[in-house]
Amino acid sequence: MTHALSISALGAALLVAGFATTTDAEAASRRVVRANAAGGTTATAAVVRQGPYGGGIARGRAVSTDGQGNATSVSGGAMRGPNGGTAARAGTNTRNADGSATHRSSLSASGSQGSVQSSGSASRDASGNVTQSRSTSATNTATGNSVQSSSSYNQDTGLTRSATCYNASGAVIACR
Repeated sequence: MTHALSISALGAALLVAGFATTTDAEAASRRVVRANAAGGTTATAAVVRQGPYGGGIARGRAVSTDGQGNATSVSGGAMRGPNGGTAARAGTNTRNADGSATHRSSLSASGSQGSVQSSGSASRDASGNVTQSRSTSATNTATGNSVQSSSSYNQDTGLTRSATCYNASGAVIACR
């Protein structure tokens, strides 16, 4: 799932970057709304911004309905900071006519201080029962220490969280 969402964020950024070229500190955006073959509408929006010091951001979003009460939205974004840091995020949301819904998202960021990756999902069934899960890992560049954490929720067990920290050699250490 994380890989697919990362590809979605990258694809959105490349598509957004492909329709406009901007100069430093400028922005380009585009919004389109069209009827679709499923009897609903599809709306897309994209923005590209470049900063004056070499950084930039690209974001894209699409929302589609089918005329039967179902809707899906996807979004993605990527950024590059002036000092080389990068980040990407992607997500998808679905709402069905029966009231059920799902959400999936992931993010990844890295820079001179370290890196973080996170992915998760949440769902609600037609009766209103909710489940959620998320996994996150982060690494400190200076020490090589890392943390892996996860959380989950469902109505039967409630919220569950765990975190494990590792040193640069991979041995478990105390989390601070």
